[in-house]
This record gives sequence, C-alpha cells and structure tokens, in this order.
Amino acid sequence: MDKAAVSGTGRNAVLSRRQIESLIAEGRTIIIVDQKVLKCDAWLPYHPGGDIAIRHMIGRDATDEVNALHSPEARRQMNAYQIGRIEGRWENFVPPIQGGKFRKYVEGAEEEPEPEQECDNEQTSSSRDSSIPSSPLFEPADQNNTRLRHRQSSKTSHRDPSVSSWSSLEEESPKPGPKMSHLDMRTQEQIELDLSKYPPLDPAVQDEIIHKYRLLNERIKKEGLYQCRYSSYFIELSRYSLLFGLCLLFLRWGWYATSAMFLGMFWHQLVFSAHDAGHMGITHDFQIDSVLGIIIADFLGGLSIGWWKRNHNVHHIVTNSPEHDPDIEHLPFFAISHRFFNSLRSTFYERTMTYDAFAKFFIRYQDFLYYPILTFGRFNLYALSWEYLLRGLGPRKGIARWHRWLEIAGQVFFWTWFGYGMLYKSIPDGWNRFVFLMISHMVTMPVHVQITLSHFAMSTADLGERESFPQKMLRTTMDVDCPEWLDFFHGGLQFQAIHHLFPRIPRHNLRQTQKLVVEFCEEVGIPYALYGFTDGNKQVIGRLGEVGRQAAILAECQRSLAAFGAEH
Repeated sequence: MDKAAVSGTGRNAVLSRRQIESLIAEGRTIIIVDQKVLKCDAWLPYHPGGDIAIRHMIGRDATDEVNALHSPEARRQMNAYQIGRIEGRWENFVPPIQGGKFRKYVEGAEEEPEPEQECDNEQTSSSRDSSIPSSPLFEPADQNNTRLRHRQSSKTSHRDPSVSSWSSLEEESPKPGPKMSHLDMRTQEQIELDLSKYPPLDPAVQDEIIHKYRLLNERIKKEGLYQCRYSSYFIELSRYSLLFGLCLLFLRWGWYATSAMFLGMFWHQLVFSAHDAGHMGITHDFQIDSVLGIIIADFLGGLSIGWWKRNHNVHHIVTNSPEHDPDIEHLPFFAISHRFFNSLRSTFYERTMTYDAFAKFFIRYQDFLYYPILTFGRFNLYALSWEYLLRGLGPRKGIARWHRWLEIAGQVFFWTWFGYGMLYKSIPDGWNRFVFLMISHMVTMPVHVQITLSHFAMSTADLGERESFPQKMLRTTMDVDCPEWLDFFHGGLQFQAIHHLFPRIPRHNLRQTQKLVVEFCEEVGIPYALYGFTDGNKQVIGRLGEVGRQAAILAECQRSLAAFGAEH
C-alpha cells in the first residue's frame, strides 16, 4: 500500500492514488479535472444533467468530458469542490456504477497481500486489481478467468508505449477454448477489429491524441465557431411559423390529414432547436437556454427537456455502451449487439433488459421492423417524459430545481392546446381524430431515424479505461454526408461525430467545423466515419440484420441442445 504522506495543505494537498481509491471505497464521488481532485457528493442532487452522468466519471480523469459539456462559468464553479490535486498522469479506475471495486486505505495498517498482483507499479495494481469491471470484455465461465485477465493486464501496463495495444488487449482477453461461448468469441472479434482500425491504446499515443484534440478546441474558439449566428435562428423561426400556420390553415379548411402532416413537420423541426438549447448552444446562458428549451420541447412539443438532458448527458459520456447508454437500450424491439442476448442490466434504467420470448421474436426481424417501429417513437417519448416529471428524477435543489414545475406547466399547456383545443374541439369525429393523431406523430419518424443512424451501425466494443475521449467518440459515432441545402432537414444531427467531440458548438457552425475535424482525424490516424444518408441507412439495416441472424442462430442452437438433452 502507498504510505506516502499528503504534501501541501487543504485544496492544494497532493493526494496519492491509493488515498483517492480509499475515498471512493468510502462512497465518495471523486473525479479528476485538470489535475484537481473534486469531491462532488454535495453536487449530485444539484447537477442539472442528472447524477448518473457524474457517477460514470468517478475515479476517472474527466477533464475532456467536463470541458466538452460545460460552460467556462460552470467549470469555474466546480473549483468549490476541490479537495486536493494529483501529480503526473492519471490512470483511470473503473467507476463503481460500472462495477469497479475499491479498497479502503487505513493509515499505518499493513498492506493486504494480493496474490494475483505481479507488478510493483502502484497505479497499475490499484487500477486493475482493486477496480474490477462487472461488465468485462467477455463473460468468463468462472471468477478465476476474470482474475487471470486482470493479472495479465497488470503485466502489460509496463509495456513500452511503442508496443501496439493489440497485443496487450489480447493478453487481457481469454483465449478461445471450451469454456468460451460463441457470444464471447463474437465480442473478441469486434474488439480485435477495432484495435486493428484505430490507434493503439498505449498511454503515449492516447495522450498525443488528447493534446491535439485540445489544440483543436482552442483553434475552434479562435475562429469564433462557438459563437451563435442568430440570423440563422431567424430563418428557423420563420420556418416554424410557416409550418404551424399551414397546419392551422388546413385544419380550418377541414383537410385534417394535410393539417396533421404540417404539424408533424413542425415538431420534427422543433427538435433541433430543443437539442441546441439543451446543450446551451443558443445564448450559452444556462437559465436562458433552459427556459428556451422548456418552451420549445414542453410547451410546443409535449416532451420533457429535463428528461432529455438526463438521458443525453449519459449518452455523451458512455456512447454505445450496451450496459450504460440509454440511447441504444431498446429491448425488446431492437438490439444492435449480440451482448443484449445476455439480458444485461441497464445502469441508467436500473433494471435488467430481459431477453425474453417477446424480444427474441422482434430481434430476429428487427431489420424489417426498424422503420415501422420508429413511426411510433414519439409516443414512447411522451411516456418517458411523464415518468421523469412525476417521479421527480431531475434536480430538486440548486439553480435547476424550479425547472420541473415549469415543465409540468408546459405539459399541461401542450395537452390543452393540442389534445383539447386541436384534437378534440377542432375535429368533429373520432375517425378523423385518430387519423390526425397518427399522421402528425408518424411524420416525425425521420428524426428518430436521424438519431439512431449515427450510432446503431457503429462499434459497441469496450476497449477499456485507456481509450481517450476523442477516440471513443469517433469510434462510436458516424456523420451523414448531405448537400448544404439539406442541412435544414437534418438539423445538425448529420454531424453527430463532430457534435460528440464539441457538444456546445452551435449547429449552424458544425459544417465549418467539419473541415477542422477531418484534418484532426488525418493527423492522429483516427478513421472519420462519413456516409451518405442512403448508405448510412444501409449500414444500420445491415447491422440490425446481422444481429437478427445471430439471434436466430442462437435460438436454433438452444433448441438443438434442448432436443439433444431430451433424447438423452
């Protein structure tokens, strides 16, 4: 155990890795930002983006995630939670929410022997032996395999930075054998594929990527790409007004299906500005953008912006992680990875995503059901919004505590003007009401395609704690190529990879930012995934079809084994 004394006093005290591990073992919420050790326990109930996003950063260097998602003012406020600092490079722990295990530090006590530990490096031993993920790269048949993998991991951490991470990941992973299932082998194949396509996970390589990513961010600032072009929002407002005006005009004329179509188009376009406001990409003022987001999402669209923030911030941090990212957790209807066949537990929804008979049926045909199911996506968002508001899942303290009540008022307002005033009072009979309801909601289907398009076909492999934030975002997200005149239709969602790197850049500046990101990717050797809209859809349908075929094969194997067992 590290018995080094704390140097310095108060907020400037240098904390050892072992002491930070002990604080986490005691239940403290410790994250590292710009070499500062922050204890965020008191901030959890106040955080406007929800507590889950913070929990995924415990024990990690969260500098890039924090800088990407927070304004300079918010980052300055975080200094109030500083309890010390670190020196040198930080090696991430696996956060407790992801299954990390931590040991308490007792001053003057003897170090407990760790038989699996075959390394003198304190950082490696505490990272790999005391912080063990519950969702490993593979699902070993017994605990001994898990310990073996982490012992091997400790050995590889001393490798020369020039050594490819392929070999180190191979040593961390169990070799194919009689105890390794078909699903485990599929997981290994995906990891090895990613390791062959992306830069090595060696610290020197990943640190260089981070360094150039931060230089790129400074260049973006200097070129003014964080500044919102309000003239673009004047055009957006004109478009919204036109679509809603046409909806009211055709409603008055009794052309209910046509009116519903324009209302759906109005909602489709509104989502993009709600997304901007949720990321403080309009005025960059938290309260102003929050109110704008509530007006757009709740009052005009019937969807909770608070629910979206809580969901979306986690998505930005653990992108495409089957256990942790709510944006890809759609059982029983969709599974974009064979890992869902293991009935994973979602850390966001705090429930097991059961791979039951219902899911088995849908997953086998999910490539055919993809578009039909997405036409009903808006109804699911209503349910999630009300669950969030009624359960009070948002912050109940601090600067965002009153947002819940404004959102509830917005929901009442929405269902008054849409549900009562438009749907009930303005349409004379039940059939036309049903037609109006369905068409207006089904027309919004493209936005659900646009949201899933950028992630469903990308990697879901977990490359571990050594992967840098920018590499992970580019590995799990694709962009959609389209002519500039179609940008209004995609609303910035066609630049999801760029958006994941720099979430606070206003969407009207993303196309200009794209050129800089392409240069960055070429410089650091990270592939930049860019597909046309049609090709992107083909990629998604192909992935869904592939996983569906795996589900069918697994089901057939299970039936054969059951029949074989019955015969014997």
